[in-house]
Amino acid sequence: MESLAMHISNGIINGPVAAIFAVIALAALAYCVRRGRQDLDDRLAPMAGLVAAFIFAVQMLNFPIFTAGVSGHLLGGALAAMLVGPWVGALCIAVVLVVQALVFGDGGVAMLGLSITNMAVIAVAVAYLLIALLLRVLPRTSAGLAVTAFVAALVSVVVAAMGFVLQYWLGGTADLGGNLAGLAGTMAVSHLFIGIGEGLITATTVVTVAKVRPDLVYALRALKPATPTTVPTVGGVR
Repeated sequence: MESLAMHISNGIINGPVAAIFAVIALAALAYCVRRGRQDLDDRLAPMAGLVAAFIFAVQMLNFPIFTAGVSGHLLGGALAAMLVGPWVGALCIAVVLVVQALVFGDGGVAMLGLSITNMAVIAVAVAYLLIALLLRVLPRTSAGLAVTAFVAALVSVVVAAMGFVLQYWLGGTADLGGNLAGLAGTMAVSHLFIGIGEGLITATTVVTVAKVRPDLVYALRALKPATPTTVPTVGGVR
């Protein structure tokens, strides 16, 4: 169960809870479609395809978390939020999860609502909120952008993992003997390490894109600085 906690296998969560989160996921994605239409243009549409393809490819590569005996991969919430925004970003990750479940059997089809809620909705929402906050207080240099991406990725991964713990508390099929805190601790520790790896990948990717084409980084276009600054901005990140 630990190795598939974020891509939840069929049977781990009971049917009624899975159905509830399927409705939640559908409602959230429908709202993202509505809002995302306002953002899509000739620049964002191809970028969304590239982001989805990149996240799909990186999610296929697992790195071991030796202290927890599990492996992890990029969730992509912070990366998608920074490059294509929260609405289109959530849709990109949802598409990746659907393809993984239907074609590669990575996560159960009946559990898609749970996985989408955790990785496409919660992770992206938490990441973007942190990005909006940090970009208002940090200088828009390479270092500031890297710190923003790293922190947003790390926190979003851990919070998404706690989403699974909540779901398991509501409808987990295996008896933990009242040790839900143990599950939460295991998920938090293992995904803290996963988040560090994701943070490094996200920061490196975003800074690289910003140095070459800052206009392709959604967060830099959409989120304006709170006050004017004399610090060199990521119009040519340095």
